[in-house]
Amino acid sequence: MRRLLAVAALSLLAAACSADTAGGASVAATPDHEHEEANAIVERVVDGDTIVVDIIGNRERVRLLGIDTPESVAVNRPEQCYGKESAAYLTSLLPEGTEVTLVRDIESRDQYDRLLAYVVRSSDQLFINLDLLERGYAGVMIYEPNSFYRELFENAENDAFRAGIGLWGVCGGPDVPLG
Repeated sequence: MRRLLAVAALSLLAAACSADTAGGASVAATPDHEHEEANAIVERVVDGDTIVVDIIGNRERVRLLGIDTPESVAVNRPEQCYGKESAAYLTSLLPEGTEVTLVRDIESRDQYDRLLAYVVRSSDQLFINLDLLERGYAGVMIYEPNSFYRELFENAENDAFRAGIGLWGVCGGPDVPLG
């Protein structure tokens, strides 16, 4: 049911968008938020919450908003429990060449200059950020002011935690070092 609500919300957001002739992206305004939407092609998955996409010939590193997955490739941090599984699952959802829709929240970039986005797989409208939470591959991490889906994401995380799904059952929670 939550997945249907998320897809409905994203569909309404997309329907409310009007074309932005400057860059091919679309813009929608809601009472508290201004969202941008762009179509992209996945080039590769970096880890469980970061992908590289092509947007009209421009390569962008994209950080999935509202979630955090265990570390699997960070140079300055140790690998964490369920990190490789999270990255592998995201790779199965978004193999190279997958068309996605990127929906932004308030801020467009993070401190590392990555594009911040909610990611929707174009072929079936799967809300990737939510799916990772529901299946226990991620925990909620909200960086204000980017909190449009906070309640939806927290509910999904709570359900996965209660059911002991994914990292909640294997690791006891996120941010658990391997070993």
